This record gives sequence, structure tokens and C-alpha cells, in this order.
Amino acid sequence: MSDSTPPSLYAAREPVFPRRVYGPFRNLKWWIMLVTLGIYYLTPWIRWDRGPNLPDQAVLVDMAGRRFYFLWIEIWPHEFYFVAGLLIMAGLGLFLFTSALGRVWCGYACPQTVWTDLFILVERWIEGDRNARVRLWNAPWTLRKWRLRITKWVVWLLISVATGGAWVFYFADAPTLARDLFTLSAHPIAYTSVAILTGTTFLFGGFAREQICIYMCPWPRIQAAMMDEDTLTVAYREWRGEPRGKHRKAEGADQLGDCIDCSACVNVCPVGIDIRDGQQLECITCALCIDACDDVMTKIGKPRGLIDYLALSDEWREREGQPAKPIWSHVFRPRTILYTSLWALIGIGLVFALFIRPEIDLSVAPVRNPTFVTLSDGSIRNTYDIRLRNKHPEVRRFKLSVVGDQMLVLRIEGSHYSSVEVPPDTAELKRVYVTAPGGSAPATDDRTEFRFWVEDLGNGERAHADTIFNGDAR
Repeated sequence: MSDSTPPSLYAAREPVFPRRVYGPFRNLKWWIMLVTLGIYYLTPWIRWDRGPNLPDQAVLVDMAGRRFYFLWIEIWPHEFYFVAGLLIMAGLGLFLFTSALGRVWCGYACPQTVWTDLFILVERWIEGDRNARVRLWNAPWTLRKWRLRITKWVVWLLISVATGGAWVFYFADAPTLARDLFTLSAHPIAYTSVAILTGTTFLFGGFAREQICIYMCPWPRIQAAMMDEDTLTVAYREWRGEPRGKHRKAEGADQLGDCIDCSACVNVCPVGIDIRDGQQLECITCALCIDACDDVMTKIGKPRGLIDYLALSDEWREREGQPAKPIWSHVFRPRTILYTSLWALIGIGLVFALFIRPEIDLSVAPVRNPTFVTLSDGSIRNTYDIRLRNKHPEVRRFKLSVVGDQMLVLRIEGSHYSSVEVPPDTAELKRVYVTAPGGSAPATDDRTEFRFWVEDLGNGERAHADTIFNGDAR
């Protein structure tokens, strides 16, 4: 009787132990890691003087005050279109770089790549290079293996705690929150956030690594739509390297290609693939295989570039012995020019909007219950909730007035004056009554447009908002 049990579709993960490699692309990755980690860890500690009563942290997402501070720029909730514009620019930038250079973001600047590189650096420093780590992986659990593993895990955990701690510093004053965290007096949300980010960093950078890029990240599935035959990406010159072979002095060696099948490109790959098998979803275009192969080609006296940044459109040219097209012709083409133009237009629009936005602002919300009130003298009164925003770092007095076809009279609730004092960098909500004389019964379908004006009595700056007066006051 045959076994009808279906075969398992699950395959256990094969651990990847990348070998150390030297070269220009590896050096570039080191510099990018240093810069990006430096920005991430140090930015919350940069101070910026905004005056009294305002936070002095250069970059701060103030959830309680509903503000986003970036150097001299302050974004209010109603100005979220600035954040939306930046996100659109980030997406277009990703499309641009992918269409020009493949998954260059994944290979160099993605947080998963940066922290995985850092964790691998710690692993290599404690356990040794590739061969030593492979032997340790296959060795039984001895006291030495436990000592090395625990040491590595402790360093990983310290990096993860620093990562989670740095993230929460963007949402509160960094020195104050750091003191509260160490004295165990911080809010539970802060500890929860640090714990979650610590756990995910420890797991993703230390253990999951390439599985995040292959199985969890959606970008490998999307990138094909951004790439075409002119996209420069890491590839193997199969027409030059094949047939490959190790024995260069054996009979028929003169028929072999330049590849000596040393597997150097495989051993340095952080996702464990063989670039000689062609383009693969797993490849993050980190170019470490280029450094490894160029080093081997130099040692055996062969031309460098067996593995290189290539475009598919250049393959037939090189196969026929013709030179490849210049790099600029691959980078500057209609697709990339379109992405660059859209990116620049959005950026210019955001900068323009940033410089023309007023320092005062108001929003008007008519009170709908009731829509209007008829007073004893026949006049009609509408009620409005007006929110005045003072974006200055000092107290300002604003004068309210109305302009319309009717003789409208404005009164601020609880005040005999038409002006109101608003604290610095604050939105003040005021209830305002607008009254118009009337000589007939109100008609509920009658609506009159008019305008609220607000004037800064300190510098004369003005802003307005249009609304509706309900009721027939003719």
C-alpha cells in the first residue's frame, strides 16, 4: 500500500555565513553604514533654539502637542500635506534609483541591510571569519561555543536596546526621556516601545537576516515593474566566464572561460545566492560579489569585471565584441527623467508652500444646533467656533472682524472686545456670535456668504476664512 501523505513543502533555513571581502563597494557600504547609523543615533540629541516655551530638540515628533519640528520648520496637524509630499518624494526616489541601478536601496541603505551588516561585523569579530563560523555552527555545544554565542548575543542585545532607545527619543525630549528611562520613571509606553523595537532588531538583524528580504519585504516583487533592459544591475558576464573550470593546466584548459569556479562570489553573498545563475529575486544588489571576483581576477591575471554592474541591452553588444553603451545613457533615459522631473516638481512645490504659508491661521466651524436663533428684536444670530493658530514664539493679540453684504455684528463669547490674546505656538478655540438685524420671519433656506478676518495687531499680518450666515435678515 503506497503512502498517500503529501510531501512537505517546508524547507529548513540554510544558514548563511558571508566571508569578509575588501574592495570599493565594501568600503562604500561601510561609509553608508557609518553615516546612516550616525544620523539615526545622534539626531535626537541635536539642539535647536526656538525661543521660550518651545522644545529645543532639532527633530521632534511631539505627539502630545500635535507638532512635528525639523530644525526651523514646524508642521501643524492641518499641514500634514507636507509629510504626505515627503512620503511621495521618498517613493519616487525609490522608483528612480531602482530604474537606474536596480535594488541599490536594498543593498546599501535599507535599515535591514545596515543592521544586518552591523550584526555580521560583530559576529565576525567574536567568532571569526566564514570558515571559523561554519566550523563553530557544526561543532557540538561545548563551553567555548556557549561562551562565544552568549558574548555575541549580549553585544547584539546592547545594539538592539540602543536602536529601540534611539527611536523613542524622536518622540520626546531626549535628555529628559533618557534620564527617566534609567531611573525607571518613564511612561510605560516608552518601555513598551523600546522592548518591541529591541526584540525586532535582535531577531531581524541577528537571526532572520536574508529571510526578511526574501519573504517579508514586498519590494523584490515590485522592483520588476521599475526595471527594464537599460537598468544597470549586478550581473555575471556568462559569455566571458563560461565554460568555467578550476584546473587551468589540464588538457583543454585553453577552451575554458575566465571563471575558475572558486565560489568567492557565493561565499561573500549575504543572501547566499550564486550570481552566476542569473538574475534572482533574492539578490539585493550589494555588489560584494563584484569586489570578490575582481580580487580573484587580479590574482590570476585576468581582466576585472567578470561580475559587474551591467544592463541587459549591452549583452548582445559585448557578445559581438562591441563596447557597451556609456553609463550616462543608461542612467539618463525617459523613465528616469520622468521620475526625476516628478520628484523635483513635488519638492519645489513643498518648498514654495513652506515659504508662503502664513504665521497665523484660522478655521471656522458653524454651530449647527440650532442653525440660527431669532432674537426678541427680530435680529438673527449665528454661532461659530473659531480656532486661531498663533505660530509665533510669543503671545500675540488678534483682532476679529467680519465682511459681508449685510450689516453684521461680531461678538466674542465672554468678552466685550473684538480681539483675543493667543499664547505662543498655540491654537485657541473661541465661540463667536454674529448677528444681523432682521425685519421679517426667518427663511430656513436663505444663506448668505460672508468672510471672517483675523489681524495680528503686532505686525498687521492678516488671514481670512469664508463661511455662511443662515437666516433671512433682510
